Amino acid sequence: MNPFFSFIIPLFLMTACNSSDKINYPATAQDNIVEKYFETDVAEPYRWLENDTAAATEAWVAAQNEVTYNYLDQIPFRAGLKKHLTDLMNYPKYSSPFKKNGKYYFFKNDGLQNQSVLYTMATLDAEPEVLLDPNKLSTDGTVALSRISFSNNGKYLAYSIARSGSDWNEIYIMNLVTRELLPDLIKWVKFSGIAWQGDGFYYSAYDAPVAGKEFSNKNEYHKIYFHQVGDNQTADQLVFENKKYPLRNCGAGVTEDEKYLIITETETTSGNSLHIKDLTKPKASYLTLEAGFEKDYSVVDHVNGKIYVLTNWKASNQQLMEIDPKNSARENWKTIIPENNNVLENVSVLGGKLIAEYLQDAANHAYTFDLSGKQLYEVQLPTLGTISGFSGNKDDNETFYTFTSFTFPPTIYRFDVATNQAEVFKRAEVQFNPEDFVSEQVFYTSKDGTKVPMFITYKKGMKKNGKNPLMLYGYGGFNISVNPSFSVSRIPFIEQGGIYVVANIRGGGEYGEAWHKAGTKMLKQNVFDDFITAAEFLISEKYTSSKKLAIHGGSNGGLLVGACMTQRPDLFAVAIPEVGVLDMLRYHKFTIGWAWATDYGTSEESKEMFDYLIAYSPLHNVKQGVKYPATMVLTGDHDDRVVPAHSFKFAATLQAANTGNYTSLIRIDTKAGHGAGKPIAKIIDAHSDMWAFVMYKLGMKPKF
Repeated sequence: MNPFFSFIIPLFLMTACNSSDKINYPATAQDNIVEKYFETDVAEPYRWLENDTAAATEAWVAAQNEVTYNYLDQIPFRAGLKKHLTDLMNYPKYSSPFKKNGKYYFFKNDGLQNQSVLYTMATLDAEPEVLLDPNKLSTDGTVALSRISFSNNGKYLAYSIARSGSDWNEIYIMNLVTRELLPDLIKWVKFSGIAWQGDGFYYSAYDAPVAGKEFSNKNEYHKIYFHQVGDNQTADQLVFENKKYPLRNCGAGVTEDEKYLIITETETTSGNSLHIKDLTKPKASYLTLEAGFEKDYSVVDHVNGKIYVLTNWKASNQQLMEIDPKNSARENWKTIIPENNNVLENVSVLGGKLIAEYLQDAANHAYTFDLSGKQLYEVQLPTLGTISGFSGNKDDNETFYTFTSFTFPPTIYRFDVATNQAEVFKRAEVQFNPEDFVSEQVFYTSKDGTKVPMFITYKKGMKKNGKNPLMLYGYGGFNISVNPSFSVSRIPFIEQGGIYVVANIRGGGEYGEAWHKAGTKMLKQNVFDDFITAAEFLISEKYTSSKKLAIHGGSNGGLLVGACMTQRPDLFAVAIPEVGVLDMLRYHKFTIGWAWATDYGTSEESKEMFDYLIAYSPLHNVKQGVKYPATMVLTGDHDDRVVPAHSFKFAATLQAANTGNYTSLIRIDTKAGHGAGKPIAKIIDAHSDMWAFVMYKLGMKPKF
């Protein structure tokens, strides 16, 4: 069978956009491939769509996009929604400033610039100067900054860029004195920091991939190199590799004083080994502080001859520990900040003190401690929300942080560590009046009796009559918490009477490692049960009804949406699985997918695990004749994190099972990846299309 000519690009036919849409989908070719897992045969009719660079796949993508965009074009308010969202996005956006080598740096977007620009200024009152404008790196804004790192001697800025949303990075170097770009170029960098030591830095990279398979082949044999400024990449020194274990990642860090090199190695997304090396002794060997992968260890810094480490060893909610490199046996480790009932997410060393960020019921709190671990005071925050920032050197008394929540646009504060005083430095000038909206936190009981928090945001005056359109969002994986945040893209929906809800389900990090583990492997169904129960709670409490309920999630959240819509198709009106992990039998065979096995398990490790995975794998649970929610699958053609084949195969399977009485589209963004670095123009397009589809299928009639 030759898939180049085996499917038909249809003449588009749609009578009208309504609940009984009749759409002629592309007739996707089917192979007769069958894969045997233990004693079970599994058909793989759309395996050919895994070849993302094949002409047949590209033609299929074009055919699907033609159908999708023709459908979206007929939504009467889509153009007005896009204009309204464009107007809302057109305001100056700032990052928290940070100080390095006596100068301040920050990012700013004037409003609709595709990428934010890096500025510098000598003082907070000085006129900012452009240091690096990534908008000049491409004509369409699809080249984005991934990371920046200033050398401690003030001579250089190293920065990495990503093209079209790919995880592959390239590193460049700027001379900060002359502002000239040096000839240094480092390629095939992925999942890497930039850690300076003198006039060079450490980074992580892979060997160059096979041509044509850059975005799908399995990533193997991660390595750490040292690059000396001025050298060709071929001269870079190999610092660390593990030839025995190709499916491991490794990373390098350097303490602020450049005394210690920190090497971490991971097998999956949780748990790491930890090694340090004294850089003041050229012939020093690595000192292993942790050899296994059962727990997480993150070095905060080197302070007064001791290494401060944030870890969940014997502390599900994490603790801060002190390690003496000269006496590093585990029994000699000292607890500085002990575990408590809230999750210790991050610790910074500033102004001779420790600033600790906690997560309590999915919202942030911050406290200052002295270096011995004595609590001094709490940093006062405006409401329940999320903080980010607190960066700087150990002797800096001045730092900045950003606070945000669902109805609290990002606000930057300047914080004096010595006096515990915070003042507003910059407010977002977005066209949004927080006084017109409400954000509340409620708790509901999941299927097995577990209490789960949920944030509900809506316009004042909302009535619990079961008639409100509602978007339910979740993630539920990899110890990642979904904290309160402000998003301009949600404003049109809640302005028009929509309710936006975030369920902080298991699998995330909202309540520490125990909460995470309760949603992994053979307990993954807890995640879906939590989300389904959230929907049932919202219906029972008259916030909405099943005819007015949409669900959305991205990446692992795309898996969540795919699993829930196939398990309970009756419960939801609209489903938006975005860049989702939808084929649970083969996810580990592409790019970095093997690293997710701690959360998911794999179909090859045991029959029991295979049986569990296939029981919820969205791709393998689409059934003929079932009326699924109106669905728009979202992905990007350059997504090399969760390869687009997941979305391709799921959409093809949905369409093949479609009896003609529901909508199942796929929107495939071009020159776009997993989401990071997406230009503003593409963000507006994607959000306009998603919300237009959601609002239309929920029966909303907005006036924009």
